Amino acid sequence: MATEHAGEPIELDIDGHTVRITNPDKVFFTKRSETKLDLVDFYREIEGPLLAAIGGRPVLLQRFPDGASGKNFFQKRVPKGAPDWLQTTIVSTPNGTESNAMVAADLAHILWAVNMGCLGFHVWPYLAETPDTTDELRIDLDPTPGTTFDMVRESALEVKALFDELDIDLRVKTSGSKGLHLYSRLRPGWDSYDVRFAAVAVAREMERRRPDLLTAAWWKEERGKRIFVDFNQNAPHKTVFGTWSVRPRVGAQVSTPIRWDEVPTVVPDELTIETVPAKLAADGDPWADMGAHPQDLEPLLAMHRADRASGLMDAPWPPVYPKQPDEPPRVAPSRAKKLDP
Repeated sequence: MATEHAGEPIELDIDGHTVRITNPDKVFFTKRSETKLDLVDFYREIEGPLLAAIGGRPVLLQRFPDGASGKNFFQKRVPKGAPDWLQTTIVSTPNGTESNAMVAADLAHILWAVNMGCLGFHVWPYLAETPDTTDELRIDLDPTPGTTFDMVRESALEVKALFDELDIDLRVKTSGSKGLHLYSRLRPGWDSYDVRFAAVAVAREMERRRPDLLTAAWWKEERGKRIFVDFNQNAPHKTVFGTWSVRPRVGAQVSTPIRWDEVPTVVPDELTIETVPAKLAADGDPWADMGAHPQDLEPLLAMHRADRASGLMDAPWPPVYPKQPDEPPRVAPSRAKKLDP
C-alpha cells in the first residue's frame, strides 16, 4: 500500500477544516513500510463505517511519535496548540480527575490525531452529548496463557448463543491482536454501573455453562487455561480499543467488525490497512445497521439480580477504583490464605 511523497507537509481539506500532515513519508508500520500518509489514506477509505462506530464519542489517544516500533504514551488531555475547531469534552478518571478529551466528531478530528502520531483510539462507551447514558455493552474475550485463538472463537459463539436465547443482538469484531470483542448497542436508560452488572452476569453465566472453556475469575491465578470474560471493561470510565482502529503493531492490524459466519475461519493478523478496505468494499460493513436497532439490557440485569439473590457478591473491581459496596476483598486468594491467622 505504501505511498510515495516528496516528504513535505501536505494540507488536506477535510470536513471544512484544513488538516496539516507533517512528515507524511514517515514509516509508521515496518512490516510493509507503510507510512503516516498510508494511515491517513486508510481512514479516508473507511470514513463511513469508522464514524458510524465511534463518531461523537470521547477518545483516549495512544501516541507513537516514531511509529508502531517506537515508544508510546497515552494522552487523555488534548494538548495545547490544538486547532480551535477541535471538539472536546470533559471525562473523568476513577479517582475523579477530569480531563479535556478529544471527541471523534468527524474525519478531520481522526486525521488531526493521526498527524500527532496516534496509533490507537481508545473509545468511551457513550456519546459526548449524553455522558450519563452508556449505550454500549462490550464483552472482551481475553486469552490467558496456554489458550488458543480457536478457544476464543468457540467462546464467542457460546456467548452469541446466550444472547440469541435472550433475543439481544450481539456483534463481533477482532481486537486487532489476540482476542475478540463482542458489542451490543443499547437503548437509552442505563449507566455504566448497570452495564457492568450486565457484563458480570454474562461472565458468570458463561462460566456456569462452559467451565472448561470460560471463566469469570478476576484473579489470574484462578483462571487456568480458560478464556476470561472481562466484565470490567464495562466499569465506569473504561475505554476499549476502537472499532476500525489500527493497532500499533508493525503489521498495521485493524480491529475489524466481521460477520458471525466468519468467526470460525477469521485470521485477525490478516486484517490490515492493506486488506481491510477491499474486504469492506466487497462484503460491506457488518455493523452497518447496529445503531438502528438498540437493545434492551433488562434480560441481563434480571440475571444479575438473580445471582445476587442467590448470595453472590459483586465481582471484584480493578484496583484503581474506589472500594464498592458488597465487593469481595481486594486480595488474591493465595495471598488471602497466607494472611489468615
